[in-house]
Amino acid sequence: MARRHIEVDKPWHRSIPFAQGVVATGSMLLTSGITARRPDGTIDGVGDMRRQMEVCFANMEAVLENAGIGWEDMVKMTMYTTDIDRFSEHADVWRRHFTGRPGSTLVEVSRLALPEMLVEIEAVFDMGDAA
Repeated sequence: MARRHIEVDKPWHRSIPFAQGVVATGSMLLTSGITARRPDGTIDGVGDMRRQMEVCFANMEAVLENAGIGWEDMVKMTMYTTDIDRFSEHADVWRRHFTGRPGSTLVEVSRLALPEMLVEIEAVFDMGDAA
């Protein structure tokens, strides 16, 4: 299987053992969990659900731009949050990115990788001709 890793150039990425995205079999982009990390690796929006959601989607957009695709190419998104009620109060943040009616899963978890993280998103995109 041919694979191409999608990397957004941020200093903290050099310390992690996974790619921000992987194009598998030349036609799909499968992202890793995308969080509200700033370029220096610190968390943006500590305690602020809406801000973390906005940063997660902005960070995902950077992966899409590097891959040469857009939100309309999304096939499936999984969203993890530590507080589903607070997350649901800001549905407008994620809804504006769901342009092609992708599959979606929202999961409440007891915690994410770091205690200050409130949201993590991952998605699958159809690369089409961009592969």
